[in-house]
Amino acid sequence: MKKLALFIILCACTISVKAQNDIDVLLAGGIEDAQRFTNDYLAPGTNGIMHSMNANWFNSAKVKPLGGFEISVMVNASLIKDEHKTFNLNTADYNNVEFVQGPSSQLVSSVLGENNPPIFVEIEYEDPVFGSQTTQVELPEGIGANSANLLPTAFIQGALGLSSGLELKARFVPKFENEDVSLSMYGAGLQMEITDWFPTSKMWPVALSGLVAYSHLDGSYNLLESSGIDGENQRLENNTNTWLFQVLASTKLPVINFYGGIGYIKGKSESDLLGDYRVTDGIFFTETITDPFSVSSDVSAVRGTIGTKLKLGFFRLNAEYHLSEFDAFSVGVNFGFR
Repeated sequence: MKKLALFIILCACTISVKAQNDIDVLLAGGIEDAQRFTNDYLAPGTNGIMHSMNANWFNSAKVKPLGGFEISVMVNASLIKDEHKTFNLNTADYNNVEFVQGPSSQLVSSVLGENNPPIFVEIEYEDPVFGSQTTQVELPEGIGANSANLLPTAFIQGALGLSSGLELKARFVPKFENEDVSLSMYGAGLQMEITDWFPTSKMWPVALSGLVAYSHLDGSYNLLESSGIDGENQRLENNTNTWLFQVLASTKLPVINFYGGIGYIKGKSESDLLGDYRVTDGIFFTETITDPFSVSSDVSAVRGTIGTKLKLGFFRLNAEYHLSEFDAFSVGVNFGFR
C-alpha cells in the first residue's frame, strides 16, 4: 500500500516516502478487502490533485485580441484539511480484516495522513495445508507531517487571442521519466468574453467571460525493484481526467486588476495495480495474482475564485485563491504581448 502512497506523492510533485511491503499480506487476505482499503486510502490524495491541477486557468476576464499571446509559469497547491487525512475503516465492511485493539470502526490514515500511534490489524487467510490462519500487519501511513499540508502541481501555459472574443489556452508538464517513474500532464481550454454582448458594456468597469477547460494526467510507477513481492511486470498506472466550467469577471485597469468567478469541477482518477504478484506466507502458502485490482475516485464540486494581477509592460504577475472541497492557491509569472 505504501507504493500507492508514493505514486500519489510523485504525481503531486512532493517528497518521496520510504516504502513498506504490507501490500502482500493485504492481498493474501483477499483482493476485495485490499481493493476496498486502497480506494478509501487513495481518494483524498487523487481528489486533492484534481483540484490543484485546475487552478490558474485564467488571470483576467478580458481576452486577448487577435495575435495577442501570453506565456506563463505557474505553481498551484491544494490545501490538506484534517478531514482529508483520515477515513473511517469499519471492519464490518471487510471479509478478513479485524483491528487488533479498539472498536470495529476506527479512523485510520489516508494517503495524506499518518497513524500516531501505529494501528495494527489482523488479516485472516486460507492456507492450503493448515486451513484458516491469521497474521498481524501495521496499516500503511501517508505523507503525514512531511507534506506541509499541501498538494502542489506546476505547469507551463500558453494563451493566444483568436479574435471574436475567443482565447485559446494550453498547458503541459514536460514528460518526466526515469527507471521507476513516468509522469506527464497536459490540458486545453477555451475562454469566451461576453462583455460586448451587453449594450452598455463600454461604460462598465468590468469584463465578463466564460471558460471551459480539460486537463489530463498520465502516470506509471514501476513496483518491481522495491515492492519486496516476487513477480513480474509489477506497476501502478494512473489516468486522471478533469473538466472545469467557469464564469468570471475582472476589472479593466491599466496596471493592477482584480478578478474572480464561480466554477464547477468534474473529474475522475483511475489507478490500476498491474502485473503478477506471488503472495506467500510461511512455507506452504503461495498464490499468484495477476492485475489485482483497479480503484477510482470522482470529483464533482463548485468552487469560488478570487485573484489579483499586476501588469508591467510585457511582464505580469498574478495570485489567486480557490474555495472548494479542497481549497487551493496559485501564483503565476506571465510574459505577454497585448
